[in-house]
Amino acid sequence: MSRTALRRVQLVLLSAAILITGLCAVLVAAAWRDDVTIDADRGTATAEVLSAGPRRSTISFYTTDGVNHNPPLGVLYPSELSVGDRIQVEYSRSDPELVRVAGRSAVVAVVPAASVAAGTWLVIGAIMVLLAVGYHRGDGSRPESSPDVPHTVDP
Repeated sequence: MSRTALRRVQLVLLSAAILITGLCAVLVAAAWRDDVTIDADRGTATAEVLSAGPRRSTISFYTTDGVNHNPPLGVLYPSELSVGDRIQVEYSRSDPELVRVAGRSAVVAVVPAASVAAGTWLVIGAIMVLLAVGYHRGDGSRPESSPDVPHTVDP
């Protein structure tokens, strides 16, 4: 691999790590924004869990005006819910489709997002180091492979 190719691969890896870290930051910022929206015009209700999963759970609840809501995107911060559970939720009265499990906030998104970002940097950093070490041990550091160094023969 040439020095130019090595640099390009390293730049692609670095760009990928920056992109993934940025996406993690956007995820946490979006969760925080949703919390601010709910807190600005908060309503509370008791909801029934219709389906449950670690990343998405659907619920059904009635707002104070008697309207039944089944948010299509589910409830925010759905971990540790089971089908049939009756839970307290907080929702935005101006947008009842935006709802979270009561007592939970964007703080629960920080650890998973930070873990993904840190893991990304560890893996990509290790790959970059291995590539650089391999380059310097291989053809890249030997003078005879460099086109700028004239070849001499000892008599």
